[in-house]
Amino acid sequence: MRGWLRSDGRKGIRNIVAVAYLVECARHAAETIARPFEDADVHVIGFPGCYRNDYARRMLGRLCTHPNVGAVLLVSLGCESFDRSGLRAEIEASGRPVRTLVIQAAGGTRRTVEAGRAWVRETLAALAAQPTVPLAHHELVVGTICGGSDATSGLTANPAMGRCFDRLVALGAACIFEETGELIGCEGHMARRAATPELAALIVESVAKAARYYRVLGQSSFAPGNAEGGLTTIEEKSLGAYAKSGASAIVGLLKPGDLPPTGGLYLLDVVPDGEPRFGFPNINDNTEIAELIACGAQVILFSTGRGSVVGSALSPVIKVCANPATFRRMAEDMDVDAGRILAGAATLDEVGEEILRLIERVCGGERTASESLGHREFIMGYKQFEPIGPACLPASAAAAA
Repeated sequence: MRGWLRSDGRKGIRNIVAVAYLVECARHAAETIARPFEDADVHVIGFPGCYRNDYARRMLGRLCTHPNVGAVLLVSLGCESFDRSGLRAEIEASGRPVRTLVIQAAGGTRRTVEAGRAWVRETLAALAAQPTVPLAHHELVVGTICGGSDATSGLTANPAMGRCFDRLVALGAACIFEETGELIGCEGHMARRAATPELAALIVESVAKAARYYRVLGQSSFAPGNAEGGLTTIEEKSLGAYAKSGASAIVGLLKPGDLPPTGGLYLLDVVPDGEPRFGFPNINDNTEIAELIACGAQVILFSTGRGSVVGSALSPVIKVCANPATFRRMAEDMDVDAGRILAGAATLDEVGEEILRLIERVCGGERTASESLGHREFIMGYKQFEPIGPACLPASAAAAA
């Protein structure tokens, strides 16, 4: 495995130019800047809101200084409330090339696009000359998510990814699973695996918060497609989603933008704190993917039974297909056929090992199916979170803090 060494010691498996819009009014210009570079690693991310939000500021700070990002172009309209100077300073402090284009000051859309494309072209040439260094397993952060789940997800793909997680944790990697809204009913199982009693209590509390949040909204994280695929309740879906976590001890509880301080298995709490006031916590899977990436994940494992085609900006997404019929129908969008387990053609351990070896190849430059197809989805909205406390972190990291 190889990676690009960053100033904070982390290593990226891609060397991307991120074009980040700071308000919806600047998104068109950002996307137009990136359009000629569809065959290069130039990805568009951003925040659509016009009003300040600490979550969005923190998320973009983490994403723009993510180890897979080599340089950043910020695109602002000019009158939004986003702290563009603070974000630029954070990126500069990380040692990455950064430029800010303000559409109102640059003279409009066309001039902004011309200046942006020129900067991206020059920056890509500079990034191409940067050398890579060896990358070890203990330097990896890997996230996992399931989407478009059906009755096969909890039988094949999710537990196979869990076996892969167990292998990665044993090798010293940090592994992050989510989301508390799809783990309702599993909080007792997770509490028993927590590294400390204090962490166990926080895990139970985070799931209870998710249950309250969805109860107020009048809807759980259960879609019609889940029912059509053979799932019957949120608890049944939760048990399948829980299988992604494997069997390792849970050493920490993170919120979006928190970086795991050590290796080990972490739970990511994606449900906002406080009273429900921002709508559904994750309006689609890419919200959660972005939050996993903001926690430092260089690569994402994504299981699906019904068939999801999304990838992501910044971090490669490895698609693990749970259902053999879905794999036959959508093979071009999938990386791993976990449905072979149902037919007795492979075991959970064998597919888990296959996923691990694919991660290693992706970290060596191999493109995933979603990357090859040009998937670079990204979405982010408003949320609110309180900072995590020392009980959320591994004992050694909490003591050092």
